[in-house]
Amino acid sequence: MRKFARSYLILLISILLGIGTGFSNQKILITTAEVISTLFINYLSMIAGPIVLLAIFSTLINMRGFEQMKRLGRKVITYTFLTTGLAAVVALGCFLALDPVSAIQKVGGTLPSVEQHSYLHFLVDIVPSNIFKAFLENKVISIAFLGFLFGITAHLLPEEQRQTLQKGFSALFQLFLKIAEIVGLVMPIAIWAFIALLVKEIQEQSSEVVGLWKYLGAVVLANLVQGTVVIPLLLKARGLSPLRIAKGGFKALLVAFFTKSSNATLPVSLKVAKEELGVCSEVAHFALPLCTVINMNGCAAFILTTVLFVAGVNGHIFSPLDLVFWVFMAVLAAVGNAGVPMGCFFLSSAFLMSMDVPLTMMGLILPFYALIDMEETALNVWSDLSVTAIVDRECTALEDVQDQKQSPFLG
Repeated sequence: MRKFARSYLILLISILLGIGTGFSNQKILITTAEVISTLFINYLSMIAGPIVLLAIFSTLINMRGFEQMKRLGRKVITYTFLTTGLAAVVALGCFLALDPVSAIQKVGGTLPSVEQHSYLHFLVDIVPSNIFKAFLENKVISIAFLGFLFGITAHLLPEEQRQTLQKGFSALFQLFLKIAEIVGLVMPIAIWAFIALLVKEIQEQSSEVVGLWKYLGAVVLANLVQGTVVIPLLLKARGLSPLRIAKGGFKALLVAFFTKSSNATLPVSLKVAKEELGVCSEVAHFALPLCTVINMNGCAAFILTTVLFVAGVNGHIFSPLDLVFWVFMAVLAAVGNAGVPMGCFFLSSAFLMSMDVPLTMMGLILPFYALIDMEETALNVWSDLSVTAIVDRECTALEDVQDQKQSPFLG
């Protein structure tokens, strides 16, 4: 209990120091914070790719056969589409309730030059042209594909060769998990840096964007409803305590909030799932990397709300059938989105470009996106942990039933 209180006290001190640094506007301190935050994200990004590959590969190769893979994969994908679909529906409800389009007039703005990609581009990237390119470009979807490819085909090898691969890659995976533990040691310093930069960014917001508050309110409200109402109700329906999972996963949620990257948070998510939530290693190592790639609740809400808002401000009118279509498209886009900062922003821009909608309004949204991205990434990781806990509980219950059926004491 003392250790728990001490860790939160250190966290509070880091936050207060970060706030003070942000308001001080001391150039040397802000520059130091920028360097530390960059190093922290780079470190997490460096180990995220190998952990995705090794987690999926070592889990699949340790499974007893294809039937177990199919059972786990089906459960994870089912709950992923369920939670992401609910997030899009909630976002649509919040958008219609607040109706930000009717409350805003067109405002000028400029959008920084960014590389735009179509959704088809993300689908093509699933299969890399070579193995090293996937890691060099940090394409998590491609890395996850390689993990599944290696893990599944390893079961086609002779048993002796499979056992050799199993021992070697399992040891390598443990090595990367040990490397990931360093994150916890430098967490207070990183929190100070991220808070300082956040406060500085808030101070620099333009007063000319007041008309966007309803849009921003719709995005934030949708994420809050999904995170505090929908997911907890789903957990309760599956016999799990939302409060216990939230407390156990707090460190992962904190890292997700400040790094704005589901991929970078994966090492911490794996650690808390096993140590704090009691999820078995087999389920955690399979479900969390997969959820990190495809379970993007916050992204679905952002894409849907942003497309409807920006297109609506530019004169587009959506019929009820159009709204249903965009719920479906938001879910698909979120599932295919790479879990990196600003991934949803780029995808939303790509959709709008395909509709010939001017991106001027996206330039006004951009200064606020850092704050939105923090909330939606935390929601994504919260959903990842929840789905993993549900899958673990259902797999455990299924194994208990099978054990009872095989018991010689049952008639």
